[in-house]
Amino acid sequence: MSALAPTLEAFFTQRLAAQLNASPNTIASYRDTFKLLLSYVASTRGTAPSKLDFEDLDAKVIANFLEHLETQRGVSISTRNARLAAIHSMFRFAAVRHPEHARLISRVLDIPTKRTRPAAVTYLTRPEIEALLGAPDPAKRLGRRDHALLLVAIQTGLRVSELTGLRRAD
Repeated sequence: MSALAPTLEAFFTQRLAAQLNASPNTIASYRDTFKLLLSYVASTRGTAPSKLDFEDLDAKVIANFLEHLETQRGVSISTRNARLAAIHSMFRFAAVRHPEHARLISRVLDIPTKRTRPAAVTYLTRPEIEALLGAPDPAKRLGRRDHALLLVAIQTGLRVSELTGLRRAD
């Protein structure tokens, strides 16, 4: 059996879930990264994912995978960097468990993230705010609720996930 499969399993069960208490969204994102990576390597090398080992995931293969994500799958640089972060995290975990692969692991960890342009911060204008706040129907209960949520969002800058996560006790 290859060292890759048990290392991946331990990474997800011990490192992410138990030690780091990573969020379900983080675990799902990392899972998706490795599903894509293993599928890519299996299709390019003709080897079943269960038969892959660390030697099959060298820096050149990882770099080609990242290039594939951008060119063939059309992902953004931010998504590419998030996938690389997941790969780096697993390889840092593997470095402790498999010092025999230290050279390969260090080369993968040396793959840099790509620079992205910071998103331009935009703000709503006064007429846009008034139009947004005027949209809910104040005669209806849901309209009053929507107006209150929009007002809180506009005044505080909360993200939608933060806004929908609010509870009465907050």
